[in-house]
Amino acid sequence: MDLGLQGKYAVVAGGSRGIGKAIALELAREGADVVICSRNGAELTQTAIEINAATRQRVFPIVMDVTKTAEVNKTISKAAQKLGGLHILINSAALPGGSPNAIGPIETVDDTSLIYDFDVKYVGALRCSRAAIPFMKKEGWGRIVNISGGNARIAGNLSGGARNVSLVHLTKTLSDQLGRYGITVNCIHPGTTRTERTPALLSKRTKQDGITLQQGEKVDFGPGSTTTNSIGRMVDAQEIGYLTAFLASDKSWAITGEVIGAGGGSGKAVYY
Repeated sequence: MDLGLQGKYAVVAGGSRGIGKAIALELAREGADVVICSRNGAELTQTAIEINAATRQRVFPIVMDVTKTAEVNKTISKAAQKLGGLHILINSAALPGGSPNAIGPIETVDDTSLIYDFDVKYVGALRCSRAAIPFMKKEGWGRIVNISGGNARIAGNLSGGARNVSLVHLTKTLSDQLGRYGITVNCIHPGTTRTERTPALLSKRTKQDGITLQQGEKVDFGPGSTTTNSIGRMVDAQEIGYLTAFLASDKSWAITGEVIGAGGGSGKAVYY
């Protein structure tokens, strides 16, 4: 399927690694030119080189801290200038899970860390969206995709769950405000997702258990495991990239203001 992304211009906040990197790569594979942003200039440069080599699309790295309004405004404007316009914004700048000292239990929550988590994920997405929307209105066409997380549907994480839910509300509110301008806004809830960070995160436990990383994943996603899902394996970041590219495309007009779970069928709850 041709997603119609050739000639489109995208900004991926949080595009230097993980899910954001996978999304930037898939957008470029589909023909979009991309600006990737994060706080780590060295990682950004290396990722831009890799995506350009793989796709031959234009990929520009620009350092940006989503907690700084003036910096966000300047960066989005610079991105639109470099690209020649702006059609697509991917908000994926927050690390998964939340700050370790903000997740709970409540007696242990550090207020400053909790507020920072919201400043990055919710207010950061708001800042980036607000800066990008005028360029999309000018084009008469736009796509905003917010990368949230499965913790929104699971009680227990006072930071990760609550900030993910807040992004859902932002998604629906913006979709109502922007649809008349040809702009759709959607949200994705990834579950446990394989990225370049996964081996390091799993290796300590698997070494203790005397098993390989592959065996550790089979245990985590095997029958009877509390962390398993319907497909019995971890979702790969590339698969989140496929979904995001579709939502960012000209084929997705019928979908706006929606939340799509992308955890491989995790959990038993029914959402309707």
